[in-house]
Amino acid sequence: MTPTSEDRRVVLVVDDEAAIADTFAFQLQGPYETRVAYGGEEALEMVDESVAAVLLDRRMPDIHGDEVLAEIRDRGLDCVVIMTTAVDPDLNILAMDFDDYLCKPVTGETLLETLDQHVGRPDRAEGKLDEFFSIDSKLSVLEAEKTPAELADSEEYERLERRAERLESELREELADFDDLLATYRDIDRGT
Repeated sequence: MTPTSEDRRVVLVVDDEAAIADTFAFQLQGPYETRVAYGGEEALEMVDESVAAVLLDRRMPDIHGDEVLAEIRDRGLDCVVIMTTAVDPDLNILAMDFDDYLCKPVTGETLLETLDQHVGRPDRAEGKLDEFFSIDSKLSVLEAEKTPAELADSEEYERLERRAERLESELREELADFDDLLATYRDIDRGT
């Protein structure tokens, strides 16, 4: 469901490549109010409580996207953070507090679908759904990039896999439409 003009949300697009940042912002205009930052430092100056979501590139020359993400969370901002990056994910993403991970190139349709999944959705099942989607995103990105042997060596991966299974079981009991939400979420092309 795309927000109407009465409940538009602010999305901060962060990418050091101006053409990419401007394209993403243009693709989101209409359903979302967009702001653009061309680097991590500028992003940290612009992010505040009015921002509902951040599309955050990881590799930027001034401040790495991982550091921007950590600072956003350290400030206590609970905005949705979606990593939009060409950086191949590694096991270090398991500890990162983002909501979704999209591998470039990313289409406008994928941006909108992903934002629609995360922004403006009522807090369902006491935040469990958001936690499940965040974990599921990490696991699916890593499963597409790493071998089963590489993943088997990670205790954190196994811990998150077990947590995802528990959350999925609880959500199936609590939300009558969980299977529909999960199917819609997994239909998003994350570029993996």
